[in-house]
Amino acid sequence: MRRRGGAITWDRFAASDPGLLRLTAGLRTVSAIALTLVVLVMFDSDVTHMVAGAMTAMTATFAVKDTLVRDQAITLALGLPVALVATSLGAFLTSQVVLGDLFFVALIFGAVYCRRFGERGTALGLVGFQIYFLSLFVGAAATTLPTLYGALALGFACSAVVRFAVVPETPRRVLTRLRDAFRTRLAQLVSMQIQMLDADPGQLEKVLDDMRRRTARLHEAALMIQGRLEEGTKDADKAALLQRRVAEAEIATERLGMLLLNARSAERADTLTLHLPNAPVPLTGDWRPAEDDATIALRRDLAALHLLVVRPTSNDEGTAVAHIRNRLLGYREEERLPAASPALQDAFRGIGEAARSVLGLRLALDGPQDESDDSPATTRSREEFDAEDIALATSDEAVEDDRTGLRRPTTRAAFQVAVGSVLAIIGGELLSSQRWYWAVLTCWVVFLNTASTGEILVKGYRRLIGTVLGAVAGVALAGVVGGHTWLAFALVLVFIFAMFFTAPLSYAVMSFFVTAMLGLLYTLLNSYSFGVLVLRIEETAIGAACGVVAAVFVLPVHTDRRTDELLGTVLDRLGDVASAAVEQLSGGPAADLLGKARDLDTALDELRASTTPLTYPITPLRGRRQTVRYLVALLETCAYQARSLAATAELLPHSRTIAADPRLHRAGRRIAHNIAVLAAHVEDEAARGEVRSGASIASTLRDDSSGTCAAGTVTSRVLRHLQRLDEGVVGLARPLGVPVADQQPVATAPIG
Repeated sequence: MRRRGGAITWDRFAASDPGLLRLTAGLRTVSAIALTLVVLVMFDSDVTHMVAGAMTAMTATFAVKDTLVRDQAITLALGLPVALVATSLGAFLTSQVVLGDLFFVALIFGAVYCRRFGERGTALGLVGFQIYFLSLFVGAAATTLPTLYGALALGFACSAVVRFAVVPETPRRVLTRLRDAFRTRLAQLVSMQIQMLDADPGQLEKVLDDMRRRTARLHEAALMIQGRLEEGTKDADKAALLQRRVAEAEIATERLGMLLLNARSAERADTLTLHLPNAPVPLTGDWRPAEDDATIALRRDLAALHLLVVRPTSNDEGTAVAHIRNRLLGYREEERLPAASPALQDAFRGIGEAARSVLGLRLALDGPQDESDDSPATTRSREEFDAEDIALATSDEAVEDDRTGLRRPTTRAAFQVAVGSVLAIIGGELLSSQRWYWAVLTCWVVFLNTASTGEILVKGYRRLIGTVLGAVAGVALAGVVGGHTWLAFALVLVFIFAMFFTAPLSYAVMSFFVTAMLGLLYTLLNSYSFGVLVLRIEETAIGAACGVVAAVFVLPVHTDRRTDELLGTVLDRLGDVASAAVEQLSGGPAADLLGKARDLDTALDELRASTTPLTYPITPLRGRRQTVRYLVALLETCAYQARSLAATAELLPHSRTIAADPRLHRAGRRIAHNIAVLAAHVEDEAARGEVRSGASIASTLRDDSSGTCAAGTVTSRVLRHLQRLDEGVVGLARPLGVPVADQQPVATAPIG
């Protein structure tokens, strides 16, 4: 029992840190620093050189982000001479104020400009800047250079030992851990769907919030796997296959959640419930969990699906798991569905499709499996996968950025940060001729991983908040550690680990640990005082302000313009996915729909990140914040509907139970037209065109004879998604200010 509890706890931790990337980064950095300190103590080094060696080990560890081990070794080897040169220049220019400042600005410009050369250019630029800054921090002088060189070389050597021997990390190992995290998050989402099925009306809102979070975390893990596939899988065909299976599992499980929500709702909830902020819970007040045979079977089969997800292939002994898998896959056959309402039957179909995606994921990860206990439904699913594998194309070419000159983001950022650094040097010198470089450091940092003025403003604000709180903590810690050198170093290691572990989660929290760590370092260097920490806050404020000023007045990229560009990209890709899916559902040629869907997800993630300044809690434009949140949420629900259409269309070429429906082509024309009108308006507000609204898509696709969708076609499976996508696209017209033509109440029609 204890072992099982430990395994569950570890699975939860692995799911919270996909691929254990944050844990590995923290352990690797702390281990490199600790090893450096141990060696320096053996050589009886003083505290100054211990600080220099420790900070060098930290820089050498976090700066190198190449994926392949060979590339990491090359970058580390090149980083050492860069560090030695930077230290030498820092020592010789410390007495030449003007010349030193000019060189520092040139170094900053070059470090940012080097980002255009990829991970290695970024790493070498970061090493050059950080080590030059370190030379100023420890007061490097020409007389101390030989011993300082030794500390720097030792820091790089210890970083290499830890990276390649103590805490090794290969692309394949990272990809394996990401797969495990994806499986765990998939299981957590299914578990939450089981809770949602039986939640009381008063609890449903909380359960839906948890479902939203777990769906987003599953999507995050899927994107991380996509980013690691190329290096972690030697076979390009296998990488493309795994990407496809991960996308199928994500989409099938997300769709299952919506079908379950529809099944338990008397008001037939739509997908806005899972995406739009503050959406009402779609349940009647007197709802109670059903206890009929079909609902009991639904609960049982959801638990069985959860078992399929969490159980490793190596534990599939006997026929029990095969029996469960065969039963769930049987729901993909219309004759296997239990007698129940159409909404409940849809939920069983969703379980069948989710089970199919789990089978495909297992085949992609673990290869062929025992087929002796397969049912006809399972055999057909395997045959579908085999046909898809043969047809899978892997000839996609990367699209290169064709922007040049000042239009290139790295060049523009280099000029911005250079100007900001000049201002920071001037402002920092006015505050302190000894600690002015803190302002420059803040100016440098706020430009990292930002692309617009608003993002820089938010990042500067977060850094200032974290610095203020960290300074308060530094005051308290300095009094505690006093002259206890090793206690101070131990706390430094704890704070460095916390800094790297929390960096992807909260920049303010990371800044807190950075400032608290610096307070301890000042204590070790016997230069601590309350005034120093106050000065640290003032220099941080100056640096952040200078960064914002440079971003506003030097080649600015306004948040509105960037979000408009990304919004146009999202709409274009949404149109690509919807049009290609409807074309294939109508009987057209096959296309890489899941690849297009993944491009849509990537663009939507970039848009969501770029709108952070517009939705930040401190923004004074409350109405605009709500509009942006509503717009992004509506795009998310449209993306979900488009992904579901793509996933269903992928089944058509190999399915024996459903066939294409040419009438869907007519239904897709209105959606494609509306998306094109919205995209044109985003690109040019003067563009003409109106969004078309009218009768529901369901009513336009009825058969004249029966008034219902034709049996045996794909229409019954995708009609709800088409309807909701059409409604979502029309809904985008209002926040975007696009006129809507022929608007009238949507006709009521069955969409199940």
